[in-house]
Amino acid sequence: MYAIVENGSKQYKAEVGSVIRFEKLDANVGDKVEFKVLLLSDEKGVKVETELNGYKAVGEVVEQGKDKKIVVFKYKAKKNERKKQGHRQPFTAVKILEIGKPKKAKAESTEVAEGGQE
Repeated sequence: MYAIVENGSKQYKAEVGSVIRFEKLDANVGDKVEFKVLLLSDEKGVKVETELNGYKAVGEVVEQGKDKKIVVFKYKAKKNERKKQGHRQPFTAVKILEIGKPKKAKAESTEVAEGGQE
């Protein structure tokens, strides 16, 4: 089973147990993060976003880091214009723990709260 999840304006293919490098997220190592599921594919078939109300992909932040350096070199021929610049893109590595509907823990907590008000 795999899902297509969205973070920011980018989409990623996620499977349970896989580690995905997202653009930098505001989370610490060990935190749990949730992503919106756009498409889900399993042995039953493919479901799209309209059929997936409430589906989430839950992952745990494994690492915060920077990618390898890339060199940006701008050059204008015959003008003696040269500019060399480096860039390291920050990323967050997330291990996908589960994909599916969230558990219905809210219904149980409201029953307990209603019972205590009588």
